[in-house]
Amino acid sequence: MPELPEVETVRRGLQPAMEGAVIAKAAVNRPDLRWPFPERMAARLTGAQVIQLRRRSKYILADLDRGETLLIHLGMSGRMTVSGDPLGQFVHDHPQAQKHDHVVFDMDNGARVTFNDPRRFGAMDLLTTETAERHPLLAKIGPEPLGNDFHEAYLVAQLEGRNTPIKSALLDQRIVAGLGNIYVCEALFRAGIAPKRKAGAISKERVQSLVPIIRKVLQEAIEAGGSSLRDFRQADGELGYFQHTFDVYGREGEPCKTPECTSKISRITQSGRSSFYCGQCQR
Repeated sequence: MPELPEVETVRRGLQPAMEGAVIAKAAVNRPDLRWPFPERMAARLTGAQVIQLRRRSKYILADLDRGETLLIHLGMSGRMTVSGDPLGQFVHDHPQAQKHDHVVFDMDNGARVTFNDPRRFGAMDLLTTETAERHPLLAKIGPEPLGNDFHEAYLVAQLEGRNTPIKSALLDQRIVAGLGNIYVCEALFRAGIAPKRKAGAISKERVQSLVPIIRKVLQEAIEAGGSSLRDFRQADGELGYFQHTFDVYGREGEPCKTPECTSKISRITQSGRSSFYCGQCQR
């Protein structure tokens, strides 16, 4: 499942093609993905101008000049790719339509944006822009980890007294938005905190240290274009590269990268997800 860096990478890749442009034609090629598409979605999008393209947690939000916002969730295998961009940033020729091209936007600047999703776990919805933040998918999401509302005092207060493991607490979207399995594993390694430690039992100083570490991990991942483990591609079709610098994720049995550490990376299962860590470096 794409996490914050992957979704942010896609948003930035779509920006030159979509932001400020008009959707000259929207084509919806099936009735649903994860859930049914909104009624008359193609007609409601055709002719609309994309005022702003933003991200909330793992959702891309396209604010339109008609007072509606298009919500996009990539799901497990969804890809949004751009072709025919007049600025020359993407492939000039539109590729032939593929079997799983479920939604296609032809922009008035010559760009084509295609949503392809073989497993159909992605989703799109149309929200009223004015009340979009109160939508059930967005209403209970916590602060963005790269935003000003996510700070040391906030995280200390949120974790105080919690008996859940720190790994589970950081994956809770009500506490912090957009963090997923990969980047929580990487951040906990850099902080030297074991994923099984009870969140409320970690010292204030160590909790505070997590905030800049989380920011740094996410920023590095975005700069690398995200992580491509299976299906993820950037908007220009290229792979992300952050997976080549993982410290722990997916490295079970491999030597720890910390100098002078003689331990190997371990894997445990927490809430149905794999946690990777170094038993010597993380306490």
